[in-house]
Amino acid sequence: MAKAEPQAGAKTPRERYRAQVRAEVKEHAWEQIATAGASALSLNAIAKRMGMSGPALYRYFASRDELITELIRDAYRSLADTVRAAAADGADLAGLAHALRAWALADPQRYFLVYGTPVPGYHAPQDITGIASEIMATLLDAGAARAPDGSATPFRTHLEDHRAWAGDHPAPPAVLHRALSFWSRLHGVLSLELAGHFTGMGFDPALFFAAELDDLLAEGT
Repeated sequence: MAKAEPQAGAKTPRERYRAQVRAEVKEHAWEQIATAGASALSLNAIAKRMGMSGPALYRYFASRDELITELIRDAYRSLADTVRAAAADGADLAGLAHALRAWALADPQRYFLVYGTPVPGYHAPQDITGIASEIMATLLDAGAARAPDGSATPFRTHLEDHRAWAGDHPAPPAVLHRALSFWSRLHGVLSLELAGHFTGMGFDPALFFAAELDDLLAEGT
């Protein structure tokens, strides 16, 4: 009987094993981050947990920074997919905000790796910036769908010539301002909530988030 030809794109056993090891390394990395933060991430410590030597593990991730890059890339891709799926289902700015909060609450350490304190000495490669821009583009699309507020302000005038962060999105300055306001204020509330700063204050963080969102929508920014 003739052997079946391997399917195009099918992984070899070696490739599958490599992918499995890399996935396990990332699982241990997240455990380390949850315990001591990303700045304390150690490939040698992960190798010890996995019963491997340090040099053996470096065949899968050449450096700590390469591992951090993979974790950040996975996190940004997960969020980008989340907000794009929400937008595809018809979510407006409010819907995207709630999708963001649900994503953050599902894995706070993942959230803080991309939106918390930068890892000392680490610089993300350009492709990660590209994934992050997909998230902002979805927010800009949702902001543009609302009734425009074209009133001129000093900051909106400033944004006419300072819009590199928005990539090639054609949004006018008023929409750029609206997206930045949503992004910064909602991340501020989320960061405080996830860091535990609301603990013991006696109010429901979900209701506070919703109230801030309602204020943003009412302001028409």
